[in-house]
Amino acid sequence: MIIIADGGSTKCDWILLNDKGEVELKTRTKGLNPAVFKPETLKSRIEENEDLKKIISKVTRVDFFGAGCGTPTPVKNLELILKDFFKDAEINVEEDMVAAALAATTEPGIVCILGTGSNSCFFDGKKVHMEIESLGYVLMDEASGNYFGKRLIRDYYYKFMGDDMSREFSKRYNLDADTIKRNVYKEDNPNTYLASFAEFIFTSEERNGYFYKLIYEGIEKFIERRVMCFKQAQNVPIHFIGSIAFFSEDIIRDVAKRYHLDIGNIIRRPIDGLIEHYKKNVLKVN
Repeated sequence: MIIIADGGSTKCDWILLNDKGEVELKTRTKGLNPAVFKPETLKSRIEENEDLKKIISKVTRVDFFGAGCGTPTPVKNLELILKDFFKDAEINVEEDMVAAALAATTEPGIVCILGTGSNSCFFDGKKVHMEIESLGYVLMDEASGNYFGKRLIRDYYYKFMGDDMSREFSKRYNLDADTIKRNVYKEDNPNTYLASFAEFIFTSEERNGYFYKLIYEGIEKFIERRVMCFKQAQNVPIHFIGSIAFFSEDIIRDVAKRYHLDIGNIIRRPIDGLIEHYKKNVLKVN
C-alpha cells in the first residue's frame, strides 16, 4: 500500500491508498517542515500519531511532499526519520510544489502555493521548474499566512487598523510586546506563529475596506514577484493551492485582470487532487 503525505509548517495530511486506489486511512499530524523543525520534533510528531502506528506493516511506499523539502539537507533529515518509522517501505521526499502541480493540473501552467508560506513554479505537464529559489518566511513569502500575520501585528502597533478593529484584534490574540517578541525571536516555528494571526482577516467583519486592501496588496506583490517572473505567465493558466488562496479567490481574480492573467484552478487542499493523480497515473486504476 502507498501513503501519500502533504506536509506544511502547520499540518500534514496522510492518505493510505490500497492497490485499487481506495482510501483506507486519512489522518493528520502537526506540521513537518524539515527546514523549520528540528529532527527530534519531526520524529516525535510522526510517532505520536496512533493511526500511523497501526498501519506501519501495511505500507510499502511513502511519497512525502512537503514545505521545506527543496534543498538536500532537510530532505535527507526527513528521509532518515521516515525510513526509521516505515522500516519496510520505499521512501520518496519531494517539495510541496510538486504536489501542488500534480493536484492542480495535467497541462502546462503556473502553479502557486498560498498557505502558511508561499511559492510558485512553472509546470510543463510533467516536471516543475523553479524560476526563483525561495528564501523562506523572513525574506519572501508574499501573500502567505505569515506575511499577513506580520502585517496585522505591525498595523496594530502602528495604529493603522482603526479603534474598533484594534479592540477586536486585541481581544482575540495576546498582543503583549514581550510575548510577540519571544515567539518570533526565541521560540520554535515563528512562521506558524505569525500565520496564526491571519485567520483574523477571514473570520472578522470588514471595516472600511481594510481587509480587502491588505489582501489586494499582498496578492499584487506575489503576482509581480512570483508569477510575472515566468515568461509564460500570460500564455498559460495560473493555478493556486492553499487556504489563503481559497479564501482570497475573488481578490486574486481582481488582481489578475490588471495583469491580463488567466486564473485556472483554486484548490484549498492539494491532497484531494493528489489522490486522483495516484489513481490514474501511479496505480492506474480505471
